[in-house]
Amino acid sequence: MADRNLSELGETLLARLDPDISEFRVVGHELTIDVRRGAIERVLTFLRDDGGAAFEQLIDITAVDHPEREERFDVVYHLLSLKQNHRIRVKLTTDEEAPVPSVAAIYPTATWFERETWDMYGVFFADNPDLRRILTDYGFEGHPLRKDFPLTGYVEVRYDEDQKRVVYEPVKLNQDFRTFDFLSPWEGMTRPPLPGDEKAEGQTSEDR
Repeated sequence: MADRNLSELGETLLARLDPDISEFRVVGHELTIDVRRGAIERVLTFLRDDGGAAFEQLIDITAVDHPEREERFDVVYHLLSLKQNHRIRVKLTTDEEAPVPSVAAIYPTATWFERETWDMYGVFFADNPDLRRILTDYGFEGHPLRKDFPLTGYVEVRYDEDQKRVVYEPVKLNQDFRTFDFLSPWEGMTRPPLPGDEKAEGQTSEDR
């Protein structure tokens, strides 16, 4: 019953917001709609103000990175309607350069969500009143949740006693020289029998 209601809502939105909405689908009892990037403000304003939708709460904004695509990012908005007891997921695509219109004027909480998405993925939100990093340091290089960001990062941070301040240095992964002993049983190589091997083989020293 719930999925049918969501499908009907999707059909209504598709009819009333065409061509701003390109597609809708119901997955996991949630309605997802795909929106043109330039139409996100118009679509979210309609979803908030229309009595049949009444999505008055913006729960989250995040992104998904698909580096193999030309428009590598899906920007995802999650909305909640307490009046209708519905949730909706709104998606648009963008690349590393094209700005996404900010929706902070529609949902004030978007200011913080857009800052986090900018910090983690590098998605730029045009007209956001305070688009600064929010989880990393202001001098941080790169965007940690991009799939091409190295797991070790680019710099490491430490406190320098001589300079009496925090310093940033390039990441250095020093590996100690290792001597391989190919006759060691831990290396898994063939070797002559060692004392005690007969116990593992179910033999005794007399049998040998």
